Amino acid sequence: MTPSFQDIKSTKIEVLISLITDRAPCPLRRILVVGCGSGHEAGILARKFGAETIGIDLGEEFLFDHIGSYPAKLMQMDAQSLDFADGQFDLVFSFHALEHITDPELALKQMSRVLRPGGFFCIGTPNKSRLIGYVGSATTLGNKIRWNWNDWRMRLAGRWDNAKGAHAGFTAKELLGLCHAVFGEAHDISGDYYKTLYRLPAVRKLIVSPLRTLFLPCVYVVGVRV
Repeated sequence: MTPSFQDIKSTKIEVLISLITDRAPCPLRRILVVGCGSGHEAGILARKFGAETIGIDLGEEFLFDHIGSYPAKLMQMDAQSLDFADGQFDLVFSFHALEHITDPELALKQMSRVLRPGGFFCIGTPNKSRLIGYVGSATTLGNKIRWNWNDWRMRLAGRWDNAKGAHAGFTAKELLGLCHAVFGEAHDISGDYYKTLYRLPAVRKLIVSPLRTLFLPCVYVVGVRV
């Protein structure tokens, strides 16, 4: 049986949870999920950590699944203007949302503001340096080919930028730089993520090679608000 979109996404979230658990310096009692979509990952985080979890999204593309996201609370809110007091959360988690936000730096500053000093963050986006993407997506081969062709069309047109409508994401250097400037401490865990997700010798070799920047489809950065 072919894994569903939710099954594949759940597996990816579970891997990130294991990496967060290994690194987070404090008990995670309150979690904010920025760009929660249907709320599925917010529910997984809430259940895994036994934490009070809030997921926020604009609600323009996704319908909130309040049953599937239980016990997380889902709210319609702009990531660039978070309606929370300073230092309210122990973990801020954002899975493939930052590339869709008009002002990503402002959104990160808002995430940092509501994260308590010493709190942990995890941000993931597509890798802007990738040659191909969507390999692990739960969709048809036709869609994967079409999406990659659209990406290359944007590259060739000189429009390979989130602000120009491309699903570009950020390079590891860009995302690390943004997170370091805003939170104070940031680490690229993309290699650990893919090594844990796939557990294949070929993936391990790719991770330590200079080609990783071209072939890892996504970038994941974690750290602590200083």
